[in-house]
Amino acid sequence: MSTIEVKVLRKAPEAEGIASYELARPDGRPLPAFSAGSHVDVHLPGGITRQYSLCNRHAEAQVYRIAVLRDANSRGGSAAMHERIHEGDLLQISEPRNHFPLVHAVRTVLLAGGIGITPLLCMAHRLQAVGADFELHYCTRSQARTAFAAEIAASPFASRVRFHFDDGPPAQKLDLAQAIGRTDAQTHLYVCGPAGFIQHVTEGARQLGWPGAQVHVEYFAGAAQDNSGDRAFEVKIASSGQLVRVAPQQTVVQALAEAGLQVLTSCEQGVCGTCITRVLEGECDHRDMYFTDEEKARHDQFTPCCSRARSPVLVLDL
Repeated sequence: MSTIEVKVLRKAPEAEGIASYELARPDGRPLPAFSAGSHVDVHLPGGITRQYSLCNRHAEAQVYRIAVLRDANSRGGSAAMHERIHEGDLLQISEPRNHFPLVHAVRTVLLAGGIGITPLLCMAHRLQAVGADFELHYCTRSQARTAFAAEIAASPFASRVRFHFDDGPPAQKLDLAQAIGRTDAQTHLYVCGPAGFIQHVTEGARQLGWPGAQVHVEYFAGAAQDNSGDRAFEVKIASSGQLVRVAPQQTVVQALAEAGLQVLTSCEQGVCGTCITRVLEGECDHRDMYFTDEEKARHDQFTPCCSRARSPVLVLDL
């Protein structure tokens, strides 16, 4: 996969534990265009690749801006960004990809939890630019942990934003039923943030009658998994007939690599969709946050970075 070399023009603290990074080509040439909801893969020291949403205005072609939360449970990505990446450094990134696009709607409700503001901030800029009807609900632990608060307050869409702080008075906390109301065929919801926040919003929306097609979600991390009952299984390579054993504490990607077969990966948590592989036979044990329930039920593709098999063998289109 081709990459783009960029320079870190600016690194700035945006809130407690959150830093933003402005990236541009060293020679000043424009970067590829992107749409609201897009992200880029950032290649970090130590062979780590992580996805970060673009949070600046989609019309800005000279600079990409990302923001990174310093995660106490970091697997290396956020720690590297905060501790090892500085102004002036050169990085390799991918071209923008969008798995979280805006769709045309009469009304749009954006619900951000913490660092989940990043793609939704770009969406807010886009919706404001086209004169769309929208609201943004931004939930954080405290004002001190609210990235881009001053920028949002000074924006032309400031009146459309409601801030909700966990440590604030009860009256200002998110009332989901009031924020989204009952199902409305002309309104779409967009949700991004920690898994618990997303579950709260999506389950609440379901109870209020919202169909899944009108609720759009982007996760930043995979769900925690109980792997204690995992069993070994085999994957069969359709092109050669080769059988590869996947041990209980091993991912399919790892097992394939040991057998000399490489699958392109990025997040390694079933979030980004980079490693999606077609399944020709067998029943998948889906553990990703990428596919819809309807897509999972078809058992015709899976994410080998984290998902496994319920059947003894999965036949892969490799």
